[in-house]
Amino acid sequence: MTAGRAARFVAVPVLVLGLLLTGCVSGQSPSAKPVDDAVRHITAPRGRYFGVSTPQAPWSRAETVTVARKAGSAPNMLEYFVKWTENFRPAAVRASYAQGAVPLLTWEPWAGSGAGTQQPRYALARIAGGGFDAYVTRFAKAVHAQGRPVVIRFAHEMNGTWFPWSEQRNGNHRGDYVKAWRRVHDLFERAGADNAIWLWSPNVVRDAPTVSLRALYPGDAYVSLVGMTGYQDDESTAAAVFDTTLARLRGLTDRPVVIAETGARPGRKKAAWIAAFFRWFVAHREVIGFVWFERSRADGGHQDWRFAQTPGTTRAFAGGLGAVRLARITRT
Repeated sequence: MTAGRAARFVAVPVLVLGLLLTGCVSGQSPSAKPVDDAVRHITAPRGRYFGVSTPQAPWSRAETVTVARKAGSAPNMLEYFVKWTENFRPAAVRASYAQGAVPLLTWEPWAGSGAGTQQPRYALARIAGGGFDAYVTRFAKAVHAQGRPVVIRFAHEMNGTWFPWSEQRNGNHRGDYVKAWRRVHDLFERAGADNAIWLWSPNVVRDAPTVSLRALYPGDAYVSLVGMTGYQDDESTAAAVFDTTLARLRGLTDRPVVIAETGARPGRKKAAWIAAFFRWFVAHREVIGFVWFERSRADGGHQDWRFAQTPGTTRAFAGGLGAVRLARITRT
């Protein structure tokens, strides 16, 4: 993403990413070490991630510029969504890096929301049993071929009941989720896609208090980052939204944490909650980044989650972000 306060960017060793990206542009396969180093600099950044999900990310540079202008700094992570009816598009990764942002691909094993939570074609047992091996392998080979690191948030919010990959829906059973995750991960390994960065991301436990996260965690050997989805409901502080889930994540793993979706609902508490969010974020160094769901109802949000909903919420966001040191991502 473009524009931003250069003084607040932390210099990341760009030679590593440059070597990786140069190899990709020339059509040569980069060596394993540049790939490993590039992945390491994303999972352990010098600085933090300010990400957004906008209606046309990562394709619309105009949306990125608008967000950067309102936020006072350019996002360095762009999230977008891919269903299992779609193939991997290298152009999306190129578009993200060209805007100075790490691509975060939320990969959803379904045909879309129109079919609801009962989509037996995408049952977890079918994924774990090899029913989608050809598709996953094709996707993995394409990820590998384009060379750049890609954060893959596979089958997110699995502890809820609103997606067909929930163990409580679609004929799934306890244990199926981990088996499906490991199958997909192993296919990527076989394809040599070591530039895939795996983000395991449940919903905050507020909305699924009785579901065990431990039973759904694939294990550190299969996960690079952990995350959570958490939106402000009626809470006054970010701690009220995130602290319980963060504690449970820390009980599972010491992997770095990314808040993969967040936002605040319209109302008198919104600006204050945004300000509180940044105070919480600055204080929790184990949380290396967040993605703001910068969408209104017209853009697919259940609420108008945008930080730029009003002048007051925009000021609160820009003021809070001003205290965050952002990682610098090499553009290509």
